[in-house]
Amino acid sequence: MLVALALFVAQAINFAVIFEARRQTRLQAIVGPAAARIADAEDRIATGRFRQPIILRGRVQLQADDPIGETATRRSDVESALRRELTELGIGAGAITSATEAIAPDDPRLRLMSPRQAARLRRVGTELVLAVERGAGGGWLVQRLPLPRSDRALIATLIGQTIVLYVIVLLPMLWAARRISQPLQALTVAARQFRPGDAASPLDERGPPDVRAVIAAFNQLRLRVSAMLEEKDRMLGAIGHDLRTPLAALRVRIESVEDDEDRARMAETIAEMNRTLDDILSLARLGRPSEPMAAVDMAALVDAVVDDFVAIGTPVSFSGEGRVTLSVRPSLMRRAVRNLIENAVKYGGSADVRLEVTKEAVAIIVADQGPGIPPDKLDAVFDAFTRLETSRNRDTGGAGLGLALARAIVREAGGEISLANRAGGGLDATITLPRRG
Repeated sequence: MLVALALFVAQAINFAVIFEARRQTRLQAIVGPAAARIADAEDRIATGRFRQPIILRGRVQLQADDPIGETATRRSDVESALRRELTELGIGAGAITSATEAIAPDDPRLRLMSPRQAARLRRVGTELVLAVERGAGGGWLVQRLPLPRSDRALIATLIGQTIVLYVIVLLPMLWAARRISQPLQALTVAARQFRPGDAASPLDERGPPDVRAVIAAFNQLRLRVSAMLEEKDRMLGAIGHDLRTPLAALRVRIESVEDDEDRARMAETIAEMNRTLDDILSLARLGRPSEPMAAVDMAALVDAVVDDFVAIGTPVSFSGEGRVTLSVRPSLMRRAVRNLIENAVKYGGSADVRLEVTKEAVAIIVADQGPGIPPDKLDAVFDAFTRLETSRNRDTGGAGLGLALARAIVREAGGEISLANRAGGGLDATITLPRRG
């Protein structure tokens, strides 16, 4: 578009220069011969050889009055140029007037011309009338010259040149731009769709050398990222195994503790360590989930999570709209909803869960009756290992991974999660998932 605009501006300047040059050329072509004829007429009048012409076109006619009326459209450029030419020829002139007049098809002068001349004058359509006042009652020397109606032929030629220029310049540029843009578009799509672990074939290296180099670098980067993530998964698996084994051994050994209260406290500590370990591993592996996407009834999924809490006597309620199906990873989404409900129960004593459906999205809202969260901490609590000291102590809170894991799961599904304090007290945690298609 920039090149096309530049060409247009260049051609507009070219048009202006050509039209001005053509105007000056045509003006000189009219004024020069006209001044020469007037000089010749003055000479013939002075020597008594002047005769009124029978055919007026191009000939000088002597008239008593100015033939150009006051309402006619004057040609000041012609008048100024003619006066300069006459001055150079040493002819002093009084008033000089000029105007254009239309030639009527039945003009009686046409009958005095040859058929070829008459046809040409009809085709021209207009004539230029020049009148030069002679000194002290000497009358007016008048000429009538054919004048083309327009510059249509020149305009057509310039438009043709512009089209040719656009074809010669723009078509190769469009071809070159397409040769660059197509592989870049393919690279953009591949980068957006890249998921570690996907068995995607390398992107074709095509286009100009610079573009091919970028695509080759992307293919290598994708391989390195996949290799690094696979190594990370193997390391996490080893860490999980190495940590769970001693935790399991501890769980067995605490059975020998005689004090029931101590044994229960130790068991809860080990269970908390296992839950924290699960959260850490889940958060670290979220970028490469092993669970496939599936069409899930969101109302049924949320209701099932709520039932798990109700079954163990936790005060959790659910209200939802009709059936709505989304493509999500079921286990991960259940875990995200479960984490929000656990937070609501821990810090608010109960949880009211509701499902709201619109044309664009599905919202899962978990409301509690707790103290809420300071406004400046509403976003910070989503960071991993972040705990609010006023309410999230070791008796009521975990390691600070629940919200971080929930947000990571929801964002991986293309949604968003937010927290908001209610005016009447309590906190609303909202999962918003888009309805695609």
